[in-house]
Amino acid sequence: MNQRLALIDMGTNTFHLLITEVDAQGQLHELYKTRLPVLLGQGGISRGNIAPEAYERGLKTLRDFRKTIDAYGAETVRAMATSMVRNAANGGDFVKDIFKQTDIEVEIISGDREAEYIYYGVRSAGVLDAQTSLIMDIGGGSVEFILCNQQEIFWKHSFEIGAQRLVDRFFQQDPIPQQSIEAEKSYLKEKLQPLSEAVSKYKPIALVGSSGTFDTFCDIDAQSKGDTSRQQKLPVASSISLNDYYRIHHELLSKNHAQRLAIPGMLEMRVDMIVPASIAVDFILQQYHLQEIRVSLYALKEGVLQKALQELNN
Repeated sequence: MNQRLALIDMGTNTFHLLITEVDAQGQLHELYKTRLPVLLGQGGISRGNIAPEAYERGLKTLRDFRKTIDAYGAETVRAMATSMVRNAANGGDFVKDIFKQTDIEVEIISGDREAEYIYYGVRSAGVLDAQTSLIMDIGGGSVEFILCNQQEIFWKHSFEIGAQRLVDRFFQQDPIPQQSIEAEKSYLKEKLQPLSEAVSKYKPIALVGSSGTFDTFCDIDAQSKGDTSRQQKLPVASSISLNDYYRIHHELLSKNHAQRLAIPGMLEMRVDMIVPASIAVDFILQQYHLQEIRVSLYALKEGVLQKALQELNN
């Protein structure tokens, strides 16, 4: 018997909804997928609260998601909230209000669980192999790092150094000045000491970026080369050369908001946060001498889907 599942990923920047059907043979059929720039962290993340405007945007988005879920007749709904909600003083109230208004039960997941789900999502995209890779998932509130291969996780950790937090701390002038770039890198070096120790032990050879920022790098790269195929259907797994990444990186650092927005492939919701995010990617590549960037379109919600499928089959 076919079953329909709805998965919601309530990120600090973006809310995702995926509705999929599992047929009698256990095969997946994607029915609906959307992502919306809710910007839940805007105006409040550095104060430890969901700001009133962001709070209302979040509720409205969940009310709209509920209508879509009902229209598709999904029997099971799994909703996950991440860094912004788990750290906000009013995160618990937000989750209660969502339930009151939509009957959707939101699970506030730990950073450790978030990293685990991201691994399962990335693995299902087919970008991992037998060699050790470093997954980097840049959210608005947190960044997850997972040292792994296609068989197992060796080490994982979630750091509260997401793109919106980095914007608030380091992106006071536009274009970003060199001293702010250096300040961010010094901050990352200090905050990521546990990652540095794990990297020296497990020695990854590739950086695997999941969703968000990395998708945008690939879109900008494809558009600059006249490849419009990505616009029709984003590949689940892709890559970007170091040369192409650094061409984009230097362009992002040298331009202001309006100039970045004009770059083909840029999304408005990412136009500012991509600057400190790209500085973080550069830091990781240089600090750990990684020579390859792979990109997974799959991340948290696809990992939750993989775990849900396991539960259905057991």
